[in-house]
Amino acid sequence: MTKSIFFASIVAATVAFTSCSDVPKGDQATISETQTVASTTGQTFILDTTESRIRFTGNGVGKNHPGTFRLSSGSIGLTGNQLTGGTFNIDINSLQVEEQGEMFQSKLKPHLLSGDFFDAGKFGTAKFEITKVEPFTASGTDTSIVDGANFSISGNLTLKEDTKNIRFPAKVDLDNNNLKAKANFNIDRTQWKMNYGNDKTLGDKFISETVNIELDLQAKKQ
Repeated sequence: MTKSIFFASIVAATVAFTSCSDVPKGDQATISETQTVASTTGQTFILDTTESRIRFTGNGVGKNHPGTFRLSSGSIGLTGNQLTGGTFNIDINSLQVEEQGEMFQSKLKPHLLSGDFFDAGKFGTAKFEITKVEPFTASGTDTSIVDGANFSISGNLTLKEDTKNIRFPAKVDLDNNNLKAKANFNIDRTQWKMNYGNDKTLGDKFISETVNIELDLQAKKQ
């Protein structure tokens, strides 16, 4: 192998590793203490639990590990085209990891459901309750990875026994009797005391504290 080919191979390998090990890009959610839940008024839209999902991507040991949750119930209130409030319940035991193979299905999935992460045996439901909704318009450095984001949504996210308020941009579309909402943001899992594996002294066993969340919600007018 010539020197030029050797160095080209090293560069290619480095790029491949980097692309696998980077946490997916998402809007950086603002995390704060619990806020007062908004009163849900106006027309009620009921979450379509069959079509809605939450996709998450964790990062550790050199690659991304994506998975999904189903929502067990939820509703959104609208007055005109303005969201007034809403509550969503997430079925933690519905967790599915997207990677196939013995290691992921029989080891990673149970590990995520264990007390090291979600502790699904004790806390089978997570909850998101809207606290505030404001218009969002991309400008300057205040932009969003979600094309056409039109609302800034704040809400209390409860995982296990911990509740924090998170704020992120979202695109919400209303078409007569149907509502669709999309968002893509990153949160720090340690804010909910999920601290397993985030000590950087672990070297290549380090698990990033950053988790990417993609929301894809659909609801129908009651």
